[in-house]
Amino acid sequence: MRAESETAMNDQTILDIQAAKLKAAVAARHPLPALHLGGRTARLPIVQGGMGVGLSLSGLATAVAAEGGIGVIAATGIGMIEPDYYERPLEANLRALRNEVRKARAKTSGLLGVNIMVAADGFLQMLRTAIEERIDFLFLGAGLPIKNMPVDLIREAGVGVLPIVSSGRAARLIFKSWEKIYQDIPDGVVVEGPRAGGHLGFKLEQIEDPAFQLERLIPDVIESLREFEVRFGRSLPIIAGGGVFTGEDIHRILKLGAQGVQMGTRFIATDECDADGRFKQAYIDCRKEDIVIIQSPVGLPGRAIRSPFLEDVARGVKKLFRCPSHCLESCGALEARYCIAEALDNARQGKLREGFAFCGANAYRVTSIVPVKDLLAGLKQGYALACFVGPLKAECAKAAEKMKALKSEYGLQLARIRESFRDHLRRMSDENRAKFRNEKARLRGKFVRIRRDYLAAKARRRELNSRLNDIGRLAGL
Repeated sequence: MRAESETAMNDQTILDIQAAKLKAAVAARHPLPALHLGGRTARLPIVQGGMGVGLSLSGLATAVAAEGGIGVIAATGIGMIEPDYYERPLEANLRALRNEVRKARAKTSGLLGVNIMVAADGFLQMLRTAIEERIDFLFLGAGLPIKNMPVDLIREAGVGVLPIVSSGRAARLIFKSWEKIYQDIPDGVVVEGPRAGGHLGFKLEQIEDPAFQLERLIPDVIESLREFEVRFGRSLPIIAGGGVFTGEDIHRILKLGAQGVQMGTRFIATDECDADGRFKQAYIDCRKEDIVIIQSPVGLPGRAIRSPFLEDVARGVKKLFRCPSHCLESCGALEARYCIAEALDNARQGKLREGFAFCGANAYRVTSIVPVKDLLAGLKQGYALACFVGPLKAECAKAAEKMKALKSEYGLQLARIRESFRDHLRRMSDENRAKFRNEKARLRGKFVRIRRDYLAAKARRRELNSRLNDIGRLAGL
């Protein structure tokens, strides 16, 4: 019995080794493309999403940038990591942002960005701080970055600018306004779909509407920027985010015309994420039905993991909170009975009974906490396998279509043969019996040929499915 067990273990080890070799070989053959953005090049077309209130600070951003992606520090609520935030919120935000950028710069020469909410209190001060620190990219969301933009300072510092939008219409409005006011345009755009985490730029009824999904938004945004690419003579990369979870997802998004992806949820469950371990564990523990859409105090829907805190809020229980500043113009904390920044900061610290975790639609698929390096390696392999398996799937689909066509022709011919037989039987006579036998033989031969082609197509499809299954077993899919 022991010998059989050891043999089984050895066989599994051999299979694991073969699978690892296959993944490595495929990844080497189909590498992720580089991302050319704002005069800079990232080795990987992956932007780590800016997750506010202390989730993506220098620790996470540094790790992503060091591996070839674009690491992003979120400015929203960043001052809550400072001891004097509740006395001097703006000063704390600016100091924390400057410190985090400098810490990241000291650890990596990779590409770094800062995510700033346009509607946030102190937006322009945080924007100028990031420019002074010569961050590589500014990602500007939660509003339209149009008025009072220090474009001359941005260009002088060599900083790339990417607004975050949820429609081609919003993208065109921003670019058109920049062209008119500043005789310049941003360097690209991030389009976020409704499967993203945190606050969503969609109405409640649009979140599940197929017309507003990322697959529809990407072509819309590409088309909206085409005229600006022509007039300014440069490409405007599209970064797409919201529900991007695997390497296969990356492959699919790039095929739609995007040049890169933005990912947030996957980076929460990494060793380097700046949140408390209990926050990360909430992702691992949650089920699909635990992910809910809430109405945030700032007036937007948001996606979060159900918690006792949110259940209390739903029952109308008022939460005690401190409001150091009017963080967002649209904030309705008094009516909502809680401060969302304070709730998110409590969750970041692992105090989940006093707050809750924002998350993306795929958070329930997270199964472990891994180093950023391992996460990116897995995404590379997943992308490569999608490149490798894609042609086989396409051939399989073509075989299925051929089978469908042959089956249809088979049915038509069978119907014609039957009708021909009936017609001949009606008009049969002694003189034309021989002619009828010849016609019957001819039709039978045609019938046999069609059936032979159909069986050949069916066999080819079975062979392709077998190959796909073998690949899947080896790659652990």
